[in-house]
Amino acid sequence: MNPTRPLIALAFALLASTHGNARTVYRCIRDGTVSLATAPEPGSQCFAKELDDDAAALPNLWGRMGVFHGTLYKREQDGRTVYSTRNLPGSTPVLGFTVATPAGSPAHAGLGRVGAPRMDAFPREFRSAAKKTGIDEAWLRAIAHAESYFDAKAVSDKGARGVMQLMPETIADYGVRDPFDAKQSILAGAKLLKALWTRYEGDLVLAAAAYNAGAGAVAQYNGVPPYVETQEYVAKVQALHARYRKAMKLPPLPGQLAPAR
Repeated sequence: MNPTRPLIALAFALLASTHGNARTVYRCIRDGTVSLATAPEPGSQCFAKELDDDAAALPNLWGRMGVFHGTLYKREQDGRTVYSTRNLPGSTPVLGFTVATPAGSPAHAGLGRVGAPRMDAFPREFRSAAKKTGIDEAWLRAIAHAESYFDAKAVSDKGARGVMQLMPETIADYGVRDPFDAKQSILAGAKLLKALWTRYEGDLVLAAAAYNAGAGAVAQYNGVPPYVETQEYVAKVQALHARYRKAMKLPPLPGQLAPAR
């Protein structure tokens, strides 16, 4: 088998051990950079990914969206030839490549900017939705601020609509008749946030990431997806949440727990 043909055909998912119509690719992280390899890289944290050769769409293993240029290297490791996009000791270049990552992610930076809280926007609707769902009103407001800056007629380039920037599937799931009606949008957004809050056991960071990029992306990366849009969005929501809690004279939330070392 020509080792370069599957790499190109799979949008540089990399040639790897083949099992039927699937192949294993390792996504390896080191010093804030990511590479793809046919075997775990020494010194990197690597995660195995099974790819179906017959899949209609391949997952984005790179993390960030966009167009990337790099080099495919090969080296001998444990008695066999290994291909990788990282230049490790003993590597020799095989070919240069350009990869355009898939464009299907719903991740977006949001239309609102971090700024002063807006307590005047739809106060009755936010109070009612928070009370009905039992979620923190300040958090609900922070999401709305980040999503649309409270513009009931807002439409994003991804097709999200209204105050809470509901996607078409959310509009259908929650029976929203008019996504540009602020009351319907806020209540549906609150219900979705409550579902995410429950799913992630109260982890507001993961819930915000899933609201932005989808629960599938959070599951794929076992945490906040490495999309620039999602990381900026989560940081924005966290800052706004703190400001809205202060404006509502609520105590600050405790910081997120860090992983044990």
